[in-house]
Amino acid sequence: MELTVWTYEGPPHVGAMRIANSMRDVHFVLHAPQGDTYADLLFTMIERNKKRPPVTYTTFQARDLSGDTAEIFKTAARDAVERFKPQALLVGASCTAELIQDDPGGLAKTLGLNVPVVPLEMPSYQKKENWGAAETFYRLVRACASGAGKPETAPEQASCNILGPSSLGFRNRDDIVEVVRLVEALGVRINTIAPMDATPADLARIPQAHFNIVLYPEVADTAARWLKRQFGQEMIAIPPIGVGATRDFVSAVAGAAGVDVPAEMFATGQERLSWYSASIDSNYLTGKRVFVFGDATHAVAAARIASEELGFKVCGLGTYSREFARDVREAAAKYGVEPLISDNHLDVEDAIIAAQPELVLGTQMERHAAKRLRLPCAVISSPVHVQDFPARYSPQMGFEGANVIFDSWVHPLMMGLEEHLLQMFRGDFEFHDDAGSSHLSHGGPASGHNAAGRGEAVADAAAAEARAHAPAGAQDTVANDDQPAWTSDAERELRKIPFFVRGKARRNTESYAAQNGLNPITIETLYDAKAHFGR
Repeated sequence: MELTVWTYEGPPHVGAMRIANSMRDVHFVLHAPQGDTYADLLFTMIERNKKRPPVTYTTFQARDLSGDTAEIFKTAARDAVERFKPQALLVGASCTAELIQDDPGGLAKTLGLNVPVVPLEMPSYQKKENWGAAETFYRLVRACASGAGKPETAPEQASCNILGPSSLGFRNRDDIVEVVRLVEALGVRINTIAPMDATPADLARIPQAHFNIVLYPEVADTAARWLKRQFGQEMIAIPPIGVGATRDFVSAVAGAAGVDVPAEMFATGQERLSWYSASIDSNYLTGKRVFVFGDATHAVAAARIASEELGFKVCGLGTYSREFARDVREAAAKYGVEPLISDNHLDVEDAIIAAQPELVLGTQMERHAAKRLRLPCAVISSPVHVQDFPARYSPQMGFEGANVIFDSWVHPLMMGLEEHLLQMFRGDFEFHDDAGSSHLSHGGPASGHNAAGRGEAVADAAAAEARAHAPAGAQDTVANDDQPAWTSDAERELRKIPFFVRGKARRNTESYAAQNGLNPITIETLYDAKAHFGR
């Protein structure tokens, strides 16, 4: 463990709180001192929840360490069961309370509570938040479903469980709506969705389904693998993020259920990413360099969409999820980049600087880094802040999720016409950087400054026009002796370039000529410079 200002994952008991907050009729008694009681901040402010998280803290203080902290825990557990009457009780310790070794699980067993108690062992100094969430969900599923069995006669209609969506997950709330729509369109019955909005009774019904859909492996992979061993339930672990992955997901679910995919499910009208990314305007974005970082599920999916569906070039790929580093390494090898496996946001920022991307796709930490580096950025993964829990419907999964992704990723980038217009007007006498608003009066001191700027711009434009109409064979000598001159043939060739990029072409050519000691600039120099900057 190391001290840091920002962290991608909290300690494992935060993951346990995420599962408790996701479910109904579950309560979590956390043995924790004052200072570890920040669940309300996480779930009510950042996630904008209307209810307080179902967490009771023992909240012992420094003076209690000389007394009986175990008794404080017992009292808190009894009071929580009496007040909240949960179907299941989670008990565990925070990273600080772990040091005093009170053993909340053992203490809870001695209380004779009238609800099932699920003890959590959270090695706070070896594991982190996502592991804590996965372990907690696994322990709950095992406790609730162990005594269950497969129904003696399987129902004719195929059914499935959807596992993984949880509190504080990136767009999980909206993803579920899209995934349910896809699964039900295939005629497959949804048995249980967990942990989000599930109860312990719902977890007990999980073995009744034919197969499991694992949407977020960081949370549900451990439980799904246990269900496969215990009950023979197959698992589909294809997060439907992007058009291609959504089609793969639909085909896999149909195969597991033994049904055919309706032809209309793959109709192009359902998603617009494919058409938009192939349009003339979006072709300008082809080859844009993109750096991707996040949890493994979203990072791998984002790299696939960027490369295969939007035509971007992946110049960096990484994750903070060490448990799924192998998946990210395999994806990075596919795109020919060195994988970055790190939970240090400063390492990630250094990698972004080295990669020189034109777009960053990452977490809220990468959003801050990109802002400092003046790079466009879109958030694709937790950890996120309050603005990434929007009031509007904004999924990442399914065909509608693909539409949202296109907008979220492409809009921060400068489009082709936008860049041309900015270049075209950058030196304009009326629209240059120092000019005031065109609708304001030109009187007064402020407008005098603007008028002076416009006068200089007009003079520069007149000089450029004079060079453009110089007699044939004359050498066009610029005012600055350090810059090379243009031959009239080169000037005429330059005028064939569209006006909105002509200024940029002139600057690039003069820069190329100066670097290579070429004077005067000829037609050959112009085309050599074009080839140089077009690489």
